[in-house]
Amino acid sequence: MGDVLLTTPLIRSLRAAYPLAAIDALVFEGAEGVLEGNDDLRRAMTTERGEELALARRLWRKYDMAVVAETADRPHLVGWLAGRRRAGLLPPEWDKNWWKKLSVAHGVVSPRDLPRPVGYRRLAEAMGIAWKPEIVAPTAQMPAIAWRDVLGFDPERERFAVLHLAPRFRYKRWNTPGWHALMAWLHGEGLRVVITGGPGEDERAYVREVLAGAKLPVVDVSGRLRFAQTADLLRRAALFIGPDTATTHLAAACATPTVAIFGPTDPRLWGPIPRAGLERPYEKEAALQRRDNVALLQEPTLACVPCQEEGCENHRESASECLDRMGAPRVIDAARAALRRSAAAARS
Repeated sequence: MGDVLLTTPLIRSLRAAYPLAAIDALVFEGAEGVLEGNDDLRRAMTTERGEELALARRLWRKYDMAVVAETADRPHLVGWLAGRRRAGLLPPEWDKNWWKKLSVAHGVVSPRDLPRPVGYRRLAEAMGIAWKPEIVAPTAQMPAIAWRDVLGFDPERERFAVLHLAPRFRYKRWNTPGWHALMAWLHGEGLRVVITGGPGEDERAYVREVLAGAKLPVVDVSGRLRFAQTADLLRRAALFIGPDTATTHLAAACATPTVAIFGPTDPRLWGPIPRAGLERPYEKEAALQRRDNVALLQEPTLACVPCQEEGCENHRESASECLDRMGAPRVIDAARAALRRSAAAARS
């Protein structure tokens, strides 16, 4: 879902270049919520693996142009089926890109270590269109009064912070004592605490486990909101804190003051991008990096950070020492600074 969110500047650039065009997006089923309420699109279509024949019948030469936002074989095949002309990202390996290069009018090589927004900007430039760096977050257009029923309090009158405890994979989780200390600090600052999360049973079980030991009142909406509704919630929040997950990218795109807790992941590739785009790329490693409304934290005491592996044991259910070692005081300091900057900006 985070990958789909990163395509929105490319979609916006296409809309600005071709204001009368009908632009559709094709994504895997389950990711279409990232594009809900996106005025740059006519519609978002979905597909599942294994339905290639039906997809070919549905899309055959239906479009004047297909823009392939991935380097893999299947997106390029779908682009060839759908578009009379094509443009797209290409893998760097000759044995994987030669036929794709022949099939596109405009192609840009995108190695694995190239940040995806940079690849999209280069693709826009190759197509001869102006680059629009704005990340477009979804919206469900929920009115303020509806949030009173969802949250059990009036978000127009009470400040609240959103915490996203459970990334999809274990190796991206921050430590439980850290979450408990953070919640206690937020309560001491007079902020309500709202918990977001996905509907998966593993994620829900982890949220229940963390909250059972917190002994503080929170509002748990995890598994209850669509992605676009989560975006609307984040736009009202005073603060967001979360690990390397799609919701953290969403918070950054919604201009919410965001504290991103990073472990094995390289922020040069996957650091959250503020709504207006990145004026300065992230560094590979630093204790704290600020980019507009985002503060990104890493653990500086380990030379292996970021390793770009799936945890210390290199599998998705592995622990990550860098995240287990990161203490709550650093996260709290970043959160305090984010709130102060937000308050100062509101006064100016």
